[in-house]
Formats: sequence, structure tokens, C-alpha cells
Amino acid sequence: MIAFIIRRLLQSLLVMGTVAFIAFSLFNFVGDPVNNMVGQEATEAEREYIRQLLGLDQPFYIQFMRFVGNVLQGDFGQSYRLGQPVLNVLGDRVPATLELVFVAAVMALVIGVPMGVYTGLKRYAISSKLMLTISLIGVSLPTFVIGIMLILVFSVWLNWLPSFGRGQTVNVGWDSNLFSLEGWKSMIMPAITLCLFQLTLVMRLVRAEMLEVLRTDYVKFARARGLSNRAVHFGHALKNTLMPVITITGLQVGGLIAFAIITETVFQWPGMGLLFLQAIQFVDIPVMATYLLLVALVFVIINLIVDMTYYFVDPRLRTEGKGGGH
Repeated sequence: MIAFIIRRLLQSLLVMGTVAFIAFSLFNFVGDPVNNMVGQEATEAEREYIRQLLGLDQPFYIQFMRFVGNVLQGDFGQSYRLGQPVLNVLGDRVPATLELVFVAAVMALVIGVPMGVYTGLKRYAISSKLMLTISLIGVSLPTFVIGIMLILVFSVWLNWLPSFGRGQTVNVGWDSNLFSLEGWKSMIMPAITLCLFQLTLVMRLVRAEMLEVLRTDYVKFARARGLSNRAVHFGHALKNTLMPVITITGLQVGGLIAFAIITETVFQWPGMGLLFLQAIQFVDIPVMATYLLLVALVFVIINLIVDMTYYFVDPRLRTEGKGGGH
């Protein structure tokens, strides 16, 4: 187990270094941040002074090595646009994104798994076909279209929910939407928009796995033993569909964080995704680089957790680990 974790950690360090290098390479083509920091009346000498002050006059490899060295010391630099430490800027936005992702992931699982089980067990029912059709339509629409449609219906026509922002938050060590009614109202539409693709993915995966498992010999044997449908479906079939669901759920949580940019932009949700988009517009390289490293770190941690969950859920992996030399 320890060797397994060490091997994964070494792979994670390689991934983080690769992401940092690619990100910095691409940022050289984004534009010149100095143009967004000074007015049109600024002289060339003033522009050159700012470049030297920020270290932008140095070759790429020196800038990259300096950034990596600072990161290893916990220093992610200053935001060019806001003039504040990047960690402080991101720290103010992280709770908003994490809460939105948490609610979206829970919704995808709580709704997607039961729908997948139902459509797998009742695959010829009209209701199952209707669910599959609706899910196909939902997943085919772009995220921003779904968000705009929700705003049109529930904010403009019905005036039930706010169309943008976080609404009222409660400070519980961080500003949270989870402890106020107005906060939940502001979160409902962004969470639905963000979770819809993942919900459909989970539902179809569970359905496909249920159909596959129900055809296996051990399920037929369980029926032959006289077990009830409930025991067969939930004690045997559903239990053995968890492995791929664990994988997809873990990866999709990282995907939710990475691809929350569109949802946060549509609803002006003050999270990391909206901050990243603003950083691109202003060529705020330290914010962009730190955000990408943070997303890569989230994926790495989630993959490690998923792999460890595999290790405990699937006894074959433990057996292979003990008999690795045979």
C-alpha cells in the first residue's frame, strides 16, 4: 500500500511539473500584460521599466524556473490586475466554486444513480424511455444555453430565482451559501446547469452496468436460490456497478471544477472560473498559472483517492499486491 501511494505521488509530481511548463509556454502567446497595466500615454521607457520590474524582460526558461522556485516556497506571486497576492485572490474565490461543485456533484449522484437503476431495471417502460430522451436532449445542449434558458424561465418569466451572483452568504469561517435560504436560491440554477451533463453520464453508466451485471451467472444463480428481486437488484447487481461509478464520479468532480468557467460566467458566480476568465482578458499570468496548477492538483488528489478506493473496494488488487512477485 505504501509503495502504491509513493508511486502515485511521484507520478503526480511529474504531472504537476508538466502542467506548469505547458501553461507557462502558452502564456507567452496570450499577450503583453503591460499593455493592460498602463495607459496609452505611457512612454516606451515606462513600459520597459514595468517589464523589468515584473521580470518579463527575461527569457522564458528563467521566468519559469523563478516561478517554480517561488511556488516551492509557497509564493505564487502578485496579481498584475489586482496588485494582491495570488493566494489571497484565489482564497476569496475558492469557497464559492467548491460549494457550487459540491452541490452539483451531490445532485448528479443522488438523482443520476436512482435514475440509472430504474431505467436499467425497467428498460422497456415508457417512463424509462422518456427519461433517456430527456437526458439526451439535456446533454446535447451547450452549458451556456441551458443556463440562459433557466434564467429566462425562472428569473425573467416566473421571477422565482435570482439571475446572477451568490445572494446572501453566512460567514462560517468562509462566506457560505449553504446556511441561508437566499443563498440556496442563488445556487439552484448554477448547480443544475453544472451538474446536468454529469447527471446524464452517471445515469447512463449505471444503466449500462446494471444491464450488464443482470446477465451475469452469479445473478442468475442468486435468482435460482430464490432470493427476492430486491435482494438481487440491490444486494448483488447494484453493488457490482460501483467500480466504474467511483471512477467517473472522481474524475467528474475534477471536471466540474475545471469546467465551471462557463457556468460561473453565465450566472456571474464569483468563483475561480470567473476569476480565471478575467485573468485571461487582462493577461494576469500569475493568476492563470496558479489556477491551472490548482486544477491539476485537484485532479491528482482525486485520482489518488479513486485509486485508493479501488484498492479497498476490489479485493483482487490487494491480492495482486501481496503476490506481486508470483
